[in-house]
Amino acid sequence: MAKRLIPLFNRVLIEKITPPTKTTAGILLPEKTAKLSSGKVVAVGPGSHDREGKLIAVSVKEGDTVLLPEYGGTVVKLGEKEYHIYRDEDILGTLHD
Repeated sequence: MAKRLIPLFNRVLIEKITPPTKTTAGILLPEKTAKLSSGKVVAVGPGSHDREGKLIAVSVKEGDTVLLPEYGGTVVKLGEKEYHIYRDEDILGTLHD
């Protein structure tokens, strides 16, 4: 049975993207290479409310590739996969091709 986690308020569920350990030609990459902490947005919450009660929507949507801080987030395991939950304001930006 597949589980689906929908975050509450302004939280975002992210599956981290692991950087490749070797190139397509088979050359092994060292661990010390500059790695970019990024992930794919799996689910988003509805947003948070301001003092007047208006809904402030989350700034990212499902399927976006985002830049993440080096530390932070809450680790959640669903089945075999590991996900991270971040607040919307903790996400540093979106990545585009």
